[in-house]
Amino acid sequence: MALPWLKVLKSVPWSDVIAAAPQVANGARRLWDTVGRKPGPAPQPDLGEAMAHLPPEEDIALLAARIEQHEATMAQLHGQVRDASRLITELADQNAQLIAKMEAARERLNLVGFVAAAGVVVSIVALALALAHT
Repeated sequence: MALPWLKVLKSVPWSDVIAAAPQVANGARRLWDTVGRKPGPAPQPDLGEAMAHLPPEEDIALLAARIEQHEATMAQLHGQVRDASRLITELADQNAQLIAKMEAARERLNLVGFVAAAGVVVSIVALALALAHT
């Protein structure tokens, strides 16, 4: 079962992923800073004279209700964008940490491989010496 995952993990260009991780994290931080600094939607100005030219009072009340509804929707969407950009920032930071840990694990695995290879070489030499003395 683990074999397909190993193939997938081996096919990932880890050096490219590791090199791009800080850029992804910085980009997410810039996005969060940009979206986080923007204030919510500004209230719409009073329509004043434009509303005087509209048809009966019911239409005006309907238009006012629709405007309030749209403003509330815009405020909600702005909040969702801020939450999404915060999430993207957190995910980018987690991704950078994960990649750093995987790189450290890869280096440790390489060290274990070299130690194992050296152990095999020493074992073969010891076996050859033991056979030569007998």
